Amino acid sequence: MDFSSALRQLSEAQKPARGVPVYTRLVNRPAGRVLAATAHRLGLSPNQVTAASALATFAAVAGICVHPPSPALGQWVALALLLGFALDSADGQLARLHRSASPAGEWTDHVVDCAKLLGVHAAVLISFYRFFDLPHPAFLLVPIGFQFAAVLLFFGGTLTDQLRRRGADVPVGPGTAPSTVRGVALLPVDYGLLCLIFLFLGHEKLFFTLYVALLAAHAVLVPAFLAKWFRELS
Repeated sequence: MDFSSALRQLSEAQKPARGVPVYTRLVNRPAGRVLAATAHRLGLSPNQVTAASALATFAAVAGICVHPPSPALGQWVALALLLGFALDSADGQLARLHRSASPAGEWTDHVVDCAKLLGVHAAVLISFYRFFDLPHPAFLLVPIGFQFAAVLLFFGGTLTDQLRRRGADVPVGPGTAPSTVRGVALLPVDYGLLCLIFLFLGHEKLFFTLYVALLAAHAVLVPAFLAKWFRELS
């Protein structure tokens, strides 16, 4: 199968876009399709693409921990995180293209995703402690709170999806077209937006403000998601 044929099949087999934040839907998934088609032509397996995603992400995590914030570091970190995110989309798409999706592959993908969330926010905590001039030590709790919210959202969403698959009588909502308004409203909990704010890592006050703003959005949206999922599963 050539590159264009693989890309066309990947587009036809794309996951539903309803309820997906706008960056993931409009940027990350299309980028993942291109990377999945490229990986197919190179003969890579989905697990190898997952490993490449982890490598890109944790190279960025190490950079945040080790180096003082600067505009150049921020650009490199954002690029590496976004590449890792796109590869994270590509591994599942490649598995569907190969018809090789398996519980082991899905398990590996979710474990890497969870480690990614833990690692990114732990790296921010280390950077805050080592390099930032924070107004008060209590602000070191911000990355811990963000990590808690992000992992809870990830776990809740993943578990809800698994329970929906097991329970045929659990409603999944009508198959309507994706809403742009909803996608924009969900942008604060889009991992892609978190990656993008690292572009401002070299501007201490701006990065800190954006990071706190995303945490505040999570504090509102995560309980709303948990309540919604509980109602649906009930």
